[in-house]
Amino acid sequence: MNQSAPITSSPAASRKKGLTLVASAVLICALSYTAWQWFNARNLETTDNAYVSGNVVQITPQIAGTVVSIKVEEADRVNSGQVLVKLDPSDTKLAFEQAAEQLAQSTREVSAQAINNAVLEEQVKIKQSDLERVQHEMQKAQDDFARRTQVASIGGVGKEEVEHAAQQVAVTKSLLTSAQAALQSAKDQLRASKTLTPNGLVQDHPSVKKAASKLNEAALAMQRSELLAPIDGHVAKRYVQLGQRVAPGAPLMTLVNLDQLWVEANFKEVQLRNIRIGQEVELSADVYGSKTIYHGKVLGLGSGTGAAFSLLPAQNATGNWIKIVQRVPVRISLDAQELRKNPLRIGLSMDVSVNTADKSGDFVAQSPRADEGSNTHAFEIQSKHNHELIQSIIKSNLAPQ
Repeated sequence: MNQSAPITSSPAASRKKGLTLVASAVLICALSYTAWQWFNARNLETTDNAYVSGNVVQITPQIAGTVVSIKVEEADRVNSGQVLVKLDPSDTKLAFEQAAEQLAQSTREVSAQAINNAVLEEQVKIKQSDLERVQHEMQKAQDDFARRTQVASIGGVGKEEVEHAAQQVAVTKSLLTSAQAALQSAKDQLRASKTLTPNGLVQDHPSVKKAASKLNEAALAMQRSELLAPIDGHVAKRYVQLGQRVAPGAPLMTLVNLDQLWVEANFKEVQLRNIRIGQEVELSADVYGSKTIYHGKVLGLGSGTGAAFSLLPAQNATGNWIKIVQRVPVRISLDAQELRKNPLRIGLSMDVSVNTADKSGDFVAQSPRADEGSNTHAFEIQSKHNHELIQSIIKSNLAPQ
């Protein structure tokens, strides 16, 4: 019995089938890419020219001094109000003690003057009483002179008695003038004394206020021998060393709050046409890789290109000019919870993708910030303590009532 030969496909048919499969795969990929481009990618603006930014706070002294203590090192976590560096307080402490003594002395002198006001008020009352007495005597002398003049016209009294009554009027008139002058002088002295103590308060006297101002200045200088952290953050760089003589404004160290970071993404100028404030952004950091995604929003677009604000701006008014595509920094927020979960550092590279589908936002900010911006309360306790100290010194040096 004859056996039939095996059926095999020809090489041409196999190649045709393979090409068909490849063409189908290419077509599917092309359609998928076209669909993705249409529905998603066309609304994305991406760049890898982006870096983490944040507020770098410089710690600088407000007074000159010698460093005697350094409380922190690089990478340490610090809290607002924590002491970072101490300067030698010897000179400032001496100035503070002298200012405190001057305030105490001024308070005692003005307090004594305030007591003198009471004495002057009594003198005014006495002078007023003397004036009233002399006025009464003056009125009596004038009445006596008038009666004697009338009686003398009919010969009832002698001429000598009339002259005596006239002399009495002249004497009492002189006494009246003296009493009026004495009263006015007493009032002027009282007014001049009270002018230096408005409302009768010792602390309102110019000498006391000047001494209190000097004490406040000395207290601030003594307190400023301790440099405090104005924010919560980490020590990024330390420059100061023990024994170093520092001047006001000299940088000693820098602090960075790693919980308040943002991204500066430098987009090409042709990419800005669809970017608006408030658009959603996805970011990834090279340090964690593309699997770790951060979410943020566009906070604002820079007011100029990087080249415009460079130290040496480009001068394009030359014959050999080549156009260079400029980049504009776009500020992007970062989610605080994501930052705490995956901390970043200033200067790290980021990949940014902005979803530009929603174009309802502004291209530039149209109104000022609604919040108060950045603030620190680390130094408020110093001013409060100084005020309480001044009031305590004044109270303890007041003359007893």
